[in-house]
Amino acid sequence: MSFSSKIKTDLSKITHDSKCCLRAQLSSMIRTSGSISLHGFSETDLNIRTENAAVARLVFTLFKKVYNMHTELIIKKGSGVKKGNIYEIFIENAQDILVDLGIILINDGFFEINNKVPTELIDSDCCPRAYIRGAFLGSGSVSDPEKGYHLEFSVHSYGYALEFRDLLDRYDLKAKVIQRKSNFIVYIKESEKIIDALNVIGAHKALLDFENTRIIKDMRNNVNRLVNCETANLSKTVNAAYRQVENIKLLDEYVGLDNLPDGLSELAYLRLENEDMSLKELGE
Repeated sequence: MSFSSKIKTDLSKITHDSKCCLRAQLSSMIRTSGSISLHGFSETDLNIRTENAAVARLVFTLFKKVYNMHTELIIKKGSGVKKGNIYEIFIENAQDILVDLGIILINDGFFEINNKVPTELIDSDCCPRAYIRGAFLGSGSVSDPEKGYHLEFSVHSYGYALEFRDLLDRYDLKAKVIQRKSNFIVYIKESEKIIDALNVIGAHKALLDFENTRIIKDMRNNVNRLVNCETANLSKTVNAAYRQVENIKLLDEYVGLDNLPDGLSELAYLRLENEDMSLKELGE
């Protein structure tokens, strides 16, 4: 199981007492992992797709708690590179739910996608965190800290990506937006900000694992840098001493060390007797 999958499995176990947080989380999960299709006149079907069984169970549970409805769950076998199961939750005629969750708007009897974060769902202090958590469960990922530092959310609209970035920046996460093929990626690269983001969504176990790995990795990198620096300095000292000894022997052959000035002669003899010392050590 990947690092991201473990986080999603743990996050799926978080329960809320307040219905407002349940709605906020369900809204962002649908926004980031759902697809909408028209069915007949002014009727909209909803399909939510995930590769994580725990996330699928959570979606099923949220619909039961928020709307007291049972959803249809379809399990498919993945194809190509992804051989695992794919879980799909299908809801027919979901337009009322999508309107209630701020995902679509109705203007003059016509539906349109709301490309903004629905402010009415994140008014209270607790709901923004639930909304961000739902977005991560829907399309978020975190790279294994052993390999690098990267957290991202994938969304379908540039306008929504900017809105979601601003939501993350409420917590000073320094998120940025780029386009990748047909999707827009809201991402965080700094390790400290990724730790803060994991804290925001409630992934405390993953936060500790990430921090421990980061500390060990940084310590290992520091040791490697020190070793490399010491090795380079030692190599320079040895090479310099070798050249000095060769030059001193050449001087001794053609001039004679005793014919050199006293200080220089003394230093030349010291170098021949202590070939592995640095100039600083010879001077002392």
